Amino acid sequence: MTNRQGTPIWYELMTTDTAAATKFYANVVGWNIAPSQMASTEEYLMLTAPDGQGVGGMMKLPSGAPMPPGWFSYIGVQDVDGTAKKIKTLGGSVHMEPQDIPGVGRFAMVADPQGMVFYIMRGDSPHDSQAFDATAQGHCSWNELISTDYKAALTFYSELFGWESTESMPMGTAGDYCFIDHAGTRIGAMGPVTAGAQARWSYYFNVLSIDAAKERIEQSGGTVTMGPHEVPGGQYIILGTDPQHAAFALVGGK
Repeated sequence: MTNRQGTPIWYELMTTDTAAATKFYANVVGWNIAPSQMASTEEYLMLTAPDGQGVGGMMKLPSGAPMPPGWFSYIGVQDVDGTAKKIKTLGGSVHMEPQDIPGVGRFAMVADPQGMVFYIMRGDSPHDSQAFDATAQGHCSWNELISTDYKAALTFYSELFGWESTESMPMGTAGDYCFIDHAGTRIGAMGPVTAGAQARWSYYFNVLSIDAAKERIEQSGGTVTMGPHEVPGGQYIILGTDPQHAAFALVGGK
């Protein structure tokens, strides 16, 4: 892909039941979910937004995987091998060494110094990824890291991807909620673990109506753990868990 280094380019759900998760997210978010057309990834499901753009994928959580069901992001890089080495020098770790997916690209599963897992990838497509879009329905509009050491995380991701934080919102004695910009675009924020929260990456997907989404979550066997909660700009957010207990996040109008 031709996205600039450090761009979020893909979102992926690893779950224990892809059939049940397909039904849940198709209803709640409005994705079209269908098997990949790539011969090498025939057990991989593609998530397509209402505008026809691919935003992510879904796969069965590998047997014996050290993590529970959850969402992960792929960050675009020009040199997967070189970036993996740099992650190690910055105090992070590599859980899955760089490798190729024929016809798709080269990737590695890595973690920051606080243990938060994500992927790095150089896609083979000649086109930019549109998975991240602040306003388009079904796309991710916000990447949020709640960290046990958000200041160290800021330094790590800034040195690795060139992300910048020039604005923050005070959160009392816990610290600040630091907004993250990349190439002139606000892509999310980082902040401290507060009471009732867990250290993790959260990815907020756009829906048209947060109230309607809340009803669909509850009718489909999911759980709303927070919200609807108003955020700056007049939008509302929901945090929840799907029927397979993977945490997810939505944002939309009232």
